[in-house]
Amino acid sequence: MTLTIKRPDDWHLHLRDGEMLAGVLPETARDFGRAIVMPNLVPPVVTSADAAAYRARIMAALPEGADFQPLMTLYLTEATNAGDVAAAHASGLVTAVKLYPAGATTNSDSGVRDFDNVQGVLEKMAEIGLPLCVHGEVTDPSVDIFDREAVFIDRVLDPLRRRIPDLKVVMEHITTADGVGYVLSQDNVGATITTHHLIINRNDLLVGGIHPHYYCLPIAKREEHRRALVEAATGGDTRFFLGTDSAPHTDPNKESACGCAGVFSATNTMACLAHVFEEANALERLEGFASLHGPAFYGLEPSAAMLTLTRHADPVTYPAKIETGAGPVTVFDPGFPLHWTTS
Repeated sequence: MTLTIKRPDDWHLHLRDGEMLAGVLPETARDFGRAIVMPNLVPPVVTSADAAAYRARIMAALPEGADFQPLMTLYLTEATNAGDVAAAHASGLVTAVKLYPAGATTNSDSGVRDFDNVQGVLEKMAEIGLPLCVHGEVTDPSVDIFDREAVFIDRVLDPLRRRIPDLKVVMEHITTADGVGYVLSQDNVGATITTHHLIINRNDLLVGGIHPHYYCLPIAKREEHRRALVEAATGGDTRFFLGTDSAPHTDPNKESACGCAGVFSATNTMACLAHVFEEANALERLEGFASLHGPAFYGLEPSAAMLTLTRHADPVTYPAKIETGAGPVTVFDPGFPLHWTTS
């Protein structure tokens, strides 16, 4: 069996920098034509000059002959300059701005604590049509980690949407039925769904021991929420699209007393997605989720290139790890045999 679709894009990707960037970038560029690149480096990508320099480093790290376009983002801080954001957007340098509540995830300490301090930037973004990508979790220590997405919607996102209804918002890596329901209730709101959140639930993380390579933020939730995500991804609604949140960390940094949050899935994402969509009897909707809905939301044309997925009778072996100059990185294990390859 073969399935040919327009070449997919990844609307939420971590590439890191330096030797890690050089090691993981070929894994994305193999299947994906474009990707929204996250700005949470150390120090973060805050200004247009930062974004231009980071883009140059990404392009320099591309394998020879690779056809890949990084779509740059700016890290929203309380000191972000609205004029710089508008100029970066007008020049075509940046495609979105990323909101991290301070302390929500990896390298998010420079994020927003007081949303009143970014009101002017957000209003300018609404005026010029620049999307805001949101890491949707509160960081209040009194809120249970499994509830932080739902609480963020009530406390932060919905009030923000009411204040600036014209602001285009992407709810990144939604993990709950609450997130799905909120997207379906709104105009100007889309959502990315990751490969791993379509496949694992919190039992996979915690039952039989702690499995550090399934630890991510937002954390995997109950099975009922995973099923809601699968229904949203495979249902054909254009407001939902692929953002892998593929996030490499070296194995020592994952397998430690305080392991880093992140799942690296760039290597086998399309094979995993083909399995999920096949199980849902929705293979004909995979192209929409992976290749069409994201460009439409961002106002871009879909790729002119094509990608062919081939289903094999026998399971296909993907590497358990990739080696980078920064150290080994474990590839996401979906927990079931994979039968699909791409070309």
